Formats: sequence, structure tokens, C-alpha cells
Amino acid sequence: MNQKVAAVVGATASGKTSLAIRLAQEYDGEIVSADSMQIYKGMNIATAKPSQEEMCGIPHHVMDFLPPTESFSVSQYVAMADSAIRDILARGKLPIVCGGTGLYIRSLVENVQFSPEESNEVLREKLNERYRKEGGEVLLWELAEFDPETAKKLHPSNSKRIIRAIEIYKTTGITMSEQLANSKCVPSPYDWTVIGLSYTDRQKLYDRINLRVDIMLRQGLLDEAKEFYRNHIGKTAVGAIGYKELKPYLDGEMPLEQAVECLKQETRRYAKRQITWFKKDSYIHWIQADRCGSVFEEAQKILQPIFTKQ
Repeated sequence: MNQKVAAVVGATASGKTSLAIRLAQEYDGEIVSADSMQIYKGMNIATAKPSQEEMCGIPHHVMDFLPPTESFSVSQYVAMADSAIRDILARGKLPIVCGGTGLYIRSLVENVQFSPEESNEVLREKLNERYRKEGGEVLLWELAEFDPETAKKLHPSNSKRIIRAIEIYKTTGITMSEQLANSKCVPSPYDWTVIGLSYTDRQKLYDRINLRVDIMLRQGLLDEAKEFYRNHIGKTAVGAIGYKELKPYLDGEMPLEQAVECLKQETRRYAKRQITWFKKDSYIHWIQADRCGSVFEEAQKILQPIFTKQ
């Protein structure tokens, strides 16, 4: 019999973390992060990593373990998250996956099977250089020539996935979409219940995003960004929202007010992309956070028939 696992997903600033922690308290659970930037050490404010106080004593896994200079693939994430889930279940607790990285969530829930990773560092570096010089649109058009299915799912700003898709095809002769189709033949060993947080009034979510950025700045985001650029040149983490938008200000090229507005705008755009991604997943039980009295109580209504309190 498949063991039960819960998940809380949604756009940035939607309230996922606080809900997941409350559910973990209620159902004797532990949290498995599904955030592609919270894996990095030191990037605390920019990634909205929960503080020890906010965690309320609930153990969090797959978080804060990797230097910002290192890359981390979705296959590595799935292996690590699955190991954490099995460990939590073995101790009689409820695993609650929480995050907004759609590819992580979908790959985990759908039990995507990854083939041994084929890599070509020389090709990848050339593609990275082309992306910097020519932009994402050009490489996306190139990808569409041999893998239109993958290309139409990607945004031009998603450099990592675009480059990886081209690298896979040119290294193996198999497209990413073909690999994905072949990878979904094994059912998940878990019985998933996925809760999604959304907002009927999109502006309310955007207001939460703007407020979060203001709070981050008060918490010391500028100092964190300065420290990051002083010590790291990682190709993956350097693209994190929260640092790159402030860099023109740190370099004396843009007023702070303008840089902050760029940060808010880019975060709102990112949220919109997350919403578009998650809408495709029919297994998500949606809660309209701005239309209910208590998100926690609505989540309990979903979980209560499935999970018994420990």
C-alpha cells in the first residue's frame, strides 16, 4: 500500500511556508523543501528561507546545504527529496513537501525516472556564452527546431532549462521531451495529496510580493547581496531573484528606488510563471487564499479525510 505524503505548492509569497509549518504541527510532520534557491547556503533573505523561529521546531530537509558556486540538477533533487521522505515515513511522521519550484514538485509527484545524466561541459559553456550574448529567445528558437514540445513550455529567461535541453539532444540524440515521456512509466510509491494556494484577485498576491520585498530590505537584503557578490560567482545561484535586480544599484548604475521596483516587478513576473505552471497539474487541490476565512482550516478539510492526526 502506498504511503501517504502531503505537499503545499503555489506562487512565491502565497503563504506556503506558514501553512506547511502549521500542518506539520497538527499532523506530526516534517517539511521537505522544494525550492531551487533555498538549497544554497547563505542566501537566506533573498530566498525567503524560514528562520529558526519561523520553523517552530519543525525539521526542514533539502535546504541550506549547497555552496552557491555549485549547480544542482532536478534528478539530484528528486533523489535527495525521496531519501528524506523515506526517512520521515520510517520514523512514523508525515512528510510535507513545500515549495514553488514546479519542476521539482512535478518530477517528485509523478515519480519521474531519470536516465544517467549525460553532460558535455564544453558544449554547456559555449551555450552559456551564447545565451549571455544572444539572449534566450535565440536559443529557444533553436531548441524549437528539434524539440518544439519542450521549447513551448520554457520562458526565454529560463536559461538553465533551455541550455540543458539543447545539451541533452546534442549529446545523446534524444530530445528532453522524449526522455520525459519515457520516464513516466513507473507509478509513484507514495499516495500524494497536493494542496495549492492561489488568489482569485491577482493584485492581492502582487501586494503580498511587494510587501515581502520591503520587509526583505528592512531585514538586510542589500547587505546580503553585497556579501554574495563579494564572495561568489556561481553560474546557478548568481541568477537568483533578489540579487541580480539590486546589482545595478550596488554598482552605482541605478538609483535604489528604481532597483527595488525592478526587483518587485521581476518577482511578480516569476509568480505569474509559477501560476501558469501549476495550473497544468490536475492533481492539485486548490485553496483560494483570498476567498476563505482560514487557509489552515480549508487545508484541514482536504487532509482530514486522508490523514489521521498522530
